[in-house]
Amino acid sequence: MQALDGTDTRLLSAMARDPGRTVVALAQKLGLSRNTVQARMARLEKKHAFLSFERRINPAALGYPLMAFISVHVQQQKLGTLAEELAGIPEILEGYGLTGSADLLLRVVALDAEDLFRINGKILGCDGVDRTDTALAMGELIPFRIQPLLERGPAAEG
Repeated sequence: MQALDGTDTRLLSAMARDPGRTVVALAQKLGLSRNTVQARMARLEKKHAFLSFERRINPAALGYPLMAFISVHVQQQKLGTLAEELAGIPEILEGYGLTGSADLLLRVVALDAEDLFRINGKILGCDGVDRTDTALAMGELIPFRIQPLLERGPAAEG
């Protein structure tokens, strides 16, 4: 992704602080024209600067108060099809390929401990999974944030 300029980071910062703000309100806050803000937002959208709205929905509000991280050890040759199969389990919110001892890290939500056991069983039942290690999230200490990076400004390229 091409680096953002100062106006882009000011716009993103204003949106992060108050995501419900209208384009007109953003323009007034930043001292820009409405057309400039709209054009910048469209360009940022094309650059994939925005994550999906889904990331703002709290799973606990949907009845899934328990969160866990499951490290998955897999047979490497089956990783492609395994990822598709895992994506079919609704309680898996996201998954990452890793270096190190585990191959995948999954963030999952569950109704309770019994439900987490069921979900872990579904993961273990996928073709290519050798074993899992589950860690229950006890509490969020540092919520997802981007504001400190926006305040620092764009990273210098290489």
